Amino acid sequence: MRTLVSRVRPEQIRLLFLIFLIAVVVVFFSVQIPGYFNARFFNRISTSVVVVAVLAVGQTLVFLTRNFDLSLGSIVGLTAYLVGQQLWWHPEIPPVGAALLAIGVGMLMGAINGVLVAYGRVPSIITTIATLAIYRSFLVEYSHAVPITTNNLPRWIVQLSGRSLFSIGELQVRALFVIMIVVVIIFQLVLTYTVFGRRLYAIGSNPEAARIAGFPAQRMQFTAFLMSGALGGLGGFLFLARYGNITVLAGIGLEFASIAAVVVGGVSNMGGSGTVFGAFLGALLIDLLENSLFRWQVISEFWRDAILGLLILAAVAIDYVVFNRLKNLWARTELRMASAESRAAAGQETREKGEVATDVG
Repeated sequence: MRTLVSRVRPEQIRLLFLIFLIAVVVVFFSVQIPGYFNARFFNRISTSVVVVAVLAVGQTLVFLTRNFDLSLGSIVGLTAYLVGQQLWWHPEIPPVGAALLAIGVGMLMGAINGVLVAYGRVPSIITTIATLAIYRSFLVEYSHAVPITTNNLPRWIVQLSGRSLFSIGELQVRALFVIMIVVVIIFQLVLTYTVFGRRLYAIGSNPEAARIAGFPAQRMQFTAFLMSGALGGLGGFLFLARYGNITVLAGIGLEFASIAAVVVGGVSNMGGSGTVFGAFLGALLIDLLENSLFRWQVISEFWRDAILGLLILAAVAIDYVVFNRLKNLWARTELRMASAESRAAAGQETREKGEVATDVG
């Protein structure tokens, strides 16, 4: 038991459970749908999950501080339109320049959210609902209902979603998928090994204790929203690359998709718990289910949405009931182990003092 508690954490069990669920979904639909898992399906999944997974990373940062970002869908839509328009007017802009422009636009909108929440002390759910409407209204007014189409864009952005960096047999590893994986890895490492990541967890776990300890809670919350906005901007660039045709409806609903991915991935809405990798697995599981249910003609579209809703409810229930109890069990076990080690050390010290006294006598 000592070895198990010291080497395995409840968060790792949650990740293994998500991987198990993904495997179950693949096996189930492989039996139900002829020719289910093939190279074409893998290529479709690896492309369709990209935008939501990147947004889920940003949503994770905000969730860890006990906040929400409901403006991400509008950030994606407005960024995709503005970057697409600049590429239309200035087709000489290089890919890196377009990506940096998207990230910068997203950071600006994220900074507005961060200032209102962290320094204005406006609840995040109210702030981001308001900015969701403001950013979307700005897009409607600014665009004058003129869409961005693939005919207006440089060929490189239109072809980016289908561009493969390398292939493994018939499986194509596409550029957008690699960008997403790089984002997930970078932010997982940031949360795991940097002071910034540890402080995010501390602020979300116990805000009052973090304040007493002198952690810059307001600055950390602002930075979380800033990074969420930056990732929303990057998501807008990926959205533009994947779809090409951008209207005033671009990105609607993505904020809820990112929240669903984060919740299913085990990131607690009470803050201080969860991982970026878990959020990615949550996005992958939801996208896999959506694509699989679409191909499985046994049930109607209504039931497809209902199944996804049930999945979210089940994820929340499992997080609160099962994994909270598991964490408490781990904590009690560690406490008993520490207490036993302290008693053993005290006993050893007493015996050593007795032996010294005997030698002196």
